[in-house]
Amino acid sequence: MSLRSALNYHFSKILAMGLLACGRPQAALPRFDHMLSLRPRDAYALASRAHVSAQQNDLSAAISSLQELVAAWPQAAAHWFNLAYVLQQAGRHDEAGPAFRQAVACDPRLDSAWYGLALVLIHQRQFGEAVAALEKNTALQPLSPYGWYRLAQVRLAMGQPDAARQLITHLRRFEPQLAEQLARETGLGPPATLLPTHDAAH
Repeated sequence: MSLRSALNYHFSKILAMGLLACGRPQAALPRFDHMLSLRPRDAYALASRAHVSAQQNDLSAAISSLQELVAAWPQAAAHWFNLAYVLQQAGRHDEAGPAFRQAVACDPRLDSAWYGLALVLIHQRQFGEAVAALEKNTALQPLSPYGWYRLAQVRLAMGQPDAARQLITHLRRFEPQLAEQLARETGLGPPATLLPTHDAAH
């Protein structure tokens, strides 16, 4: 890149950042396009254009930018996760699943990608694989309730109420309110104590 092009790029980047800071994301989009005309694989411009598009609820444009981003930077787990997440939000679960898998292939410790993959698998009713993904998530984030919550739901869907009860009991240790909510939703709460009848009282 020539010096003039480099200066042009940096001026556009500064201008785009200023527009974002001023709350004018739509006005920043042409600046990202200009940056990409100078540096087609620029991660900042692609990621920022995707973020603004998603904010504007233009998920198709966001997905397109993120697909360019992962093509340019295929080893970046965060880019794959962002693509998978937006695909999931767009209801494109069959595409989101492979993107989440790419994210965890790049970074097996990316707990949010394991959770996102589990949600896709639950949607596809692939409960066995969903359990494996949720177990990865809860191993990485043992005090986050969401993985345990979903895991209990999946165990119940698989016809394993005892396993679901154990998970609710575990969740009750650090998120008692959420555990009680889950117990009510699943019908796996402790049995109600029966009040004695008049005859029994005598």
